[in-house]
Amino acid sequence: MKALGRWLENTLGAIAGAVLFIIMLITTVDVAGRYLFNKPLRGGFEMTEMLLATLIYCALPLVSRWRAHIVIDTFDFLMSRAVKRMLDMFADLVCALVLSGIGFLIFRRALRVAEYGDTTNVLKIPLAPVAWVMGVMIVLTALIHLVLVFVPRAESEAQGNV
Repeated sequence: MKALGRWLENTLGAIAGAVLFIIMLITTVDVAGRYLFNKPLRGGFEMTEMLLATLIYCALPLVSRWRAHIVIDTFDFLMSRAVKRMLDMFADLVCALVLSGIGFLIFRRALRVAEYGDTTNVLKIPLAPVAWVMGVMIVLTALIHLVLVFVPRAESEAQGNV
């Protein structure tokens, strides 16, 4: 199980890094073309939009796996370790359920997008693959939260020292 988690972290981290680098290149070429040659990159905005969606949805499982979401811990000092653990379990369970529902809706949308053959306006790039990636990553994030229900936080993580 740990090997699968490590492989997933490495793979999604590499994909997110590569996508971010590509976004950087597209932006650089677009800005340079616009200001130096008065000719922006054709479809640069569309490519950036699609890649940004891919980046966000590929990074979401990593953020959940690392438990790096924003947490408000105003009253933590008043709670016992057991109460904190129960709240963490509850939060992970709610996240798993909500993300599963969102995943279902995204998959329904992906089916419709694929059925209609939706494409971007300028470059005519099919939108269905991006929708499928979004759906898969949301479901993967839901599964990670479901697993996290049964994995207690490390003490240092619970104190915010990570």
